[in-house]
Amino acid sequence: MSTGAIIDGKAFAEGLRGRVAGAVAALARDPGFKPGLAVVLVGEDPASQVYVRNKAKQTVETGMHSVEHRLDAGTDQETLLTLIAELNADDAVDGILVQLPLPAQIDSQAVLDAIDPAKDVDGFHVVNAGRLATGGAALVPCTPLGCLLLLKDRLGDLSGLHAVVVGRSNIVGKPMAQLLLGANCTVTIAHSRTRDLAAMCRQADILVAAVGRPEMVRGDWIKPGATVIDVGINRVPAPDRGEGKTRLVGDVAFAEAARVAGAITPVPGGVGPMTIAVLLRNTVEAACRRRGVPVPGM
Repeated sequence: MSTGAIIDGKAFAEGLRGRVAGAVAALARDPGFKPGLAVVLVGEDPASQVYVRNKAKQTVETGMHSVEHRLDAGTDQETLLTLIAELNADDAVDGILVQLPLPAQIDSQAVLDAIDPAKDVDGFHVVNAGRLATGGAALVPCTPLGCLLLLKDRLGDLSGLHAVVVGRSNIVGKPMAQLLLGANCTVTIAHSRTRDLAAMCRQADILVAAVGRPEMVRGDWIKPGATVIDVGINRVPAPDRGEGKTRLVGDVAFAEAARVAGAITPVPGGVGPMTIAVLLRNTVEAACRRRGVPVPGM
């Protein structure tokens, strides 16, 4: 039995970072034009530390200005909001990203709402969410935008295709649906409480799984030839690798789905690498909009 084509997010992300670097170099011909990204990390979560370090590294590699603020886990909300206000007012900073999750004493929504929407490169501010929903010019959450770029690269014009998004989070599910609507898909948003979810998924030309449940979407849920985008990153026990070992799996049972799908993203190596690459793209876009400069093609 044939296997669906693997959508290589790692390779696409590398190409996107190259295009971002080219755009930054072209913009630098205007003296003083150097996009800047500020990342704020509160606490010492190991995964967040690695992620922030990679963001800073890739920001510098693409020729942009990188700013890091690492705050103690006991930092109070007022201190964090004061820092955000300073970054909002800093002309050298075009993008602000506050790494989630935040410690329990801080209201994450209040922090996200405090970021200037023009510098909200994560696309989480209600102003950007509203603009996306109404078809306006918005900074879009990185993961769903990365998914859309992979889909367009694989399929070209998405007009008329039926897309089913499994998941309704503000970070992935809802903005993913809005992006697919903008690309002229017919869109269904499903979730863990959808009646006969498997039957719903079987109708999809494009299936985006973003529900956060390991391998929930089985192979017989996939329409033959469909394109499957697996957003899930779940760590599960891997006793075959040794006691206490784990492995990463997506929300889709990959081996089963790959025998049915026309194309599919793996986990790891699919959607994951796109997130930072799109963050860099968003930072350049924010920098251009703030200066009234046309956004270069990336």
